[in-house]
Amino acid sequence: MVRFATGRHKAIAKALTLLLPGAPYADIEAIRFEASQRRMADLPPSIAVWLTTLAHVRHQHTEYDALMDEGYDRDAARFFVLDNVNEVLTTWRATRLLDADESD
Repeated sequence: MVRFATGRHKAIAKALTLLLPGAPYADIEAIRFEASQRRMADLPPSIAVWLTTLAHVRHQHTEYDALMDEGYDRDAARFFVLDNVNEVLTTWRATRLLDADESD
C-alpha cells in the first residue's frame, strides 16, 4: 500500500509539473493535496490533477463562489468564470486550457 501511495504521489507531482510549470507554490501544494485525496484515487493522476486544478482556480481565483451565492446555478456560474479560469491558467503557463464545451 505504501508503494502505491508513493508511486501515486510521484505521478501527481509529474502531472503537476507538466500541466502547471509556472503556478505559484501555494497553489501547487493545494492542488497536490486535493489530487492526492482518496476520492481521486480511481482517476489517472493527470485527470485528478486537471479536475483539482479547475476546482481550485474556480474557488480561489474567480468570482465563482459569489455567483453561486447570488443564486446562479453551477453551469451558469462556470460559464461566467470560464475566461477568468483560462487567464489564471495562462498566467501559470498551463499546457492546457478549459474549453467552453468541455465538462468536468
